[in-house]
Amino acid sequence: MEKTALIVTDEAESTRKMAETIVAELKSYNVVSVLAKDFEGTDLLPAALCFFGAENPEHPSFSYLFKMLQHINLADRSCGIFSNTEKAAQYLCGMVHDSELTLRADPFLGEGDIKTWIKKVISK
Repeated sequence: MEKTALIVTDEAESTRKMAETIVAELKSYNVVSVLAKDFEGTDLLPAALCFFGAENPEHPSFSYLFKMLQHINLADRSCGIFSNTEKAAQYLCGMVHDSELTLRADPFLGEGDIKTWIKKVISK
């Protein structure tokens, strides 16, 4: 059975490009990629792996996802955070904290080898 990966991003071009690279690397996953403004709770439930990306911290479109992650336990599921700013990455890390998603790698900040970072995130 194919695993599902969820990618949620804001509408920024920089995060969209990083998300496209992530999608290309997740060949063995059924990838669901949505904008945060279009996110629905049912998108999260089947996901064995999550990626969240934003250019700006506290982007209003992430408010529903932020609230949901405060009230759901997703322990043992891997998560990757990506952004081109440290502040937005810190916001996203805080967003996933209560859900107990596992951050297997430091946030990807747009520099370095994203493919190596993706491998760290999906490793178990």
